[in-house]
Amino acid sequence: MSQADTHFIPNNYTPVGDLIVIAICFVMLALIYFSYMRKSPAFRVFMTIISTLILTAVLNVTYNALASRFGAVPVVYAFRCLFHAALFTVYFLFTLYIAEVTRLDRRKTIRILLGAFAVLAMIVVVDVASSIRSFNEGHSAVELSSRGRLVFLVGYLAFAATNLVLLATVRRRLYKWVMFGFYSSVALAFAILLFQQILGGGSSFTVSSFLFPVIAMFYIMHSTPYDAEIGALDSTTLNATVSEWYGKKRNFIFMSLYMPELAGEGEQMPDEVRAAVRQFAVEHFRNALLFQPDHGHLLLLFPKNRNPDYEQRMEKSLKAFREYHRLYQYDYKIVIGESIEAISRKNEYISFIRNTHRGMALNTVHRINPEDTAAFDRSEYILRQLADIHSRHDLDDERVLVYCQPVCNVSTGKYDTAEALMRLRLEDLGLIFPDQFIFLAEENGYIHTLTEIILHKTCEEIRKLTAEGYEINRISVNVSVLELKADSFCDDISGIISGSGIPGEKVAIELTESQNESEFDVMKSKITELKDRGIKFYLDDFGTGYSNMERIIELPFDIIKFDRSLVIASGSSSRSEKIVRNMADMFSDLNYSVLYEGVENESDENLCLDMSASYLQGYKFSRPIPIEELRRFAERKKEIS
Repeated sequence: MSQADTHFIPNNYTPVGDLIVIAICFVMLALIYFSYMRKSPAFRVFMTIISTLILTAVLNVTYNALASRFGAVPVVYAFRCLFHAALFTVYFLFTLYIAEVTRLDRRKTIRILLGAFAVLAMIVVVDVASSIRSFNEGHSAVELSSRGRLVFLVGYLAFAATNLVLLATVRRRLYKWVMFGFYSSVALAFAILLFQQILGGGSSFTVSSFLFPVIAMFYIMHSTPYDAEIGALDSTTLNATVSEWYGKKRNFIFMSLYMPELAGEGEQMPDEVRAAVRQFAVEHFRNALLFQPDHGHLLLLFPKNRNPDYEQRMEKSLKAFREYHRLYQYDYKIVIGESIEAISRKNEYISFIRNTHRGMALNTVHRINPEDTAAFDRSEYILRQLADIHSRHDLDDERVLVYCQPVCNVSTGKYDTAEALMRLRLEDLGLIFPDQFIFLAEENGYIHTLTEIILHKTCEEIRKLTAEGYEINRISVNVSVLELKADSFCDDISGIISGSGIPGEKVAIELTESQNESEFDVMKSKITELKDRGIKFYLDDFGTGYSNMERIIELPFDIIKFDRSLVIASGSSSRSEKIVRNMADMFSDLNYSVLYEGVENESDENLCLDMSASYLQGYKFSRPIPIEELRRFAERKKEIS
């Protein structure tokens, strides 16, 4: 072997590219260590790719160093084969990664991986055979490098074609821009290899070209889901964490903080609250993870075994939180509990905590107990039944019952109107009242189906009562403001009424006032359209919460329902009585009818009669009854002889 061969550096190789690869890979590992990454099968493949990439860069540096020092000796051949094997192992791992990310079915994944492994094995065998032949024929380091480039090029093109075909096959399983990200990184890698060959740089930047798809994976698929300002992770990461800890049988403690004032869409935490959250999450618990499932809701999870003194730590953290509350005065609800096997198995902590919030007063701390789990199981059962009612869309569904409360017409003394009220009768729970299921139906998009069912059944009962000769002016049905957003709302309502064969004026719709500007415009439009079809409208719960007189007058309601709270206030204070009386007189002067709810005794009745009452409703006259029993209150029309 010549002196030139002994000290030959193959194809002007420089280790800069490989050293940069090693440095970037270690930076990514550091970022992964100090961040939270979902430990999915795809993530584990990704970590293997990074490790293999580091090994590949080390092998390339070693191979070239040995070749420059010793020339074409057996150890150089061996390291060249190892270098190529590591390179194509990275490509094989790319194939595995794509299969994991796209969640191909097991049979198809096995076929693809067997094909990719066959390509890998073939390349390695050819490379080893070529190296043995080169050594036996006494080729120089230059010839060795030249043969190596040919083997690498063939293998590279084979694997590139395999992965591009695979990406094309699964393109419908990936978001378009994710696909473009992968394709762009592969194109950049190919361009670098091409320029390297044109410029005669040997394998200086070969490993670097493999780094670009890895960076694309890191950024697109595994970038940290932290909110950088408060260090909170999202709900997807919460679900992944619970699944991981449940799989490892790791018990944990959770602390939930809900701030209703910050829960609206688009609401942002003020800077002082963000600063407090950052400090709270870091200082009080070991290995804690902070999540933000939704606006105004933060959830802290920490392993129980890493915090054996967690009770003392929680008391300390609650004391600190109360100091913050004293300063900033944001209302809150705090829920504290230990991991529950059934909730962890179904990964339902967000729903479980929200269900617990509903029964809590503001500015209170609640410790989870077995009754909370039982209440959640009950809600989940009701929700499943609602989902089934919604999917079946049977307007005669026997699980939905129509009750009603007769309403006294002051001018005639007759019960010629009523309010329809909904109940559910479920096999496992019996009779269910609205406060246990209406909010679930609204939150999950089932409320309109329930409205259609109760409206259909009410119309059918009105038709029967009318046919039997009973005097029924109208029966009102409650409708959620959320339903008005649907383009088909008016057609759905009028279609059910006309389908029953009764005139539109026999039905009234009760709505509560909306605070939202866009909802107000929609409400006005829908009320106007349905009034043109003869349907009456009630404003429900006037006097509770938000009331804007200007908006109320702008909406074409027929009847204003004064809430029982106004009846109680009128009976307890002459000042309140004067205010309520003036409001009722004003509505009456504007040709609205006034209906008082919650009339429970004769004193309430006399008070309301003295305040421009047109209609009276409450336990004084009747509790809610099955709508079939309305015949006990309604009167038959007198026949004219």
